[in-house]
Amino acid sequence: MTTVRNILQIKGAQVWTISPETSILDALKFMAEKQVGALVITENDQIVGIISERDFVHSVAKTGKYILDSAVRQYMTKAVYVINIDALIEDCMQLMTEKRIRHLPVMENNKMVGLVSIGDIVKSIIANRESTIESLESYIIGSYR
Repeated sequence: MTTVRNILQIKGAQVWTISPETSILDALKFMAEKQVGALVITENDQIVGIISERDFVHSVAKTGKYILDSAVRQYMTKAVYVINIDALIEDCMQLMTEKRIRHLPVMENNKMVGLVSIGDIVKSIIANRESTIESLESYIIGSYR
């Protein structure tokens, strides 16, 4: 069974964070620079929110306006769901599906140690399936020789 820890060992544990007072424009520039779709918002080393590309798009669609010098505090998602580093990838998929979210900060001993996305989870599931298929093919071919 694959855990979140396994995913982080492969992809790395780098998490990009910003302050709630960071401007929207600076947050978007930072996302583009780091080539990520979400940033965790922290204050005093505590998670206070998360902001994703989707949050920006939904906000513009809902309000019809976008003030680039506004603080991300106004647009961030405040209800942040997290996952334990030893959770199974199936647990991540279930939580992401139920809550309709795409990013989960990863916690170990009450400290953020990584971030996984829906893409990371799907990639891991596909790799596991491919490995299982290869093993079964080898078994079948080997048993008929």
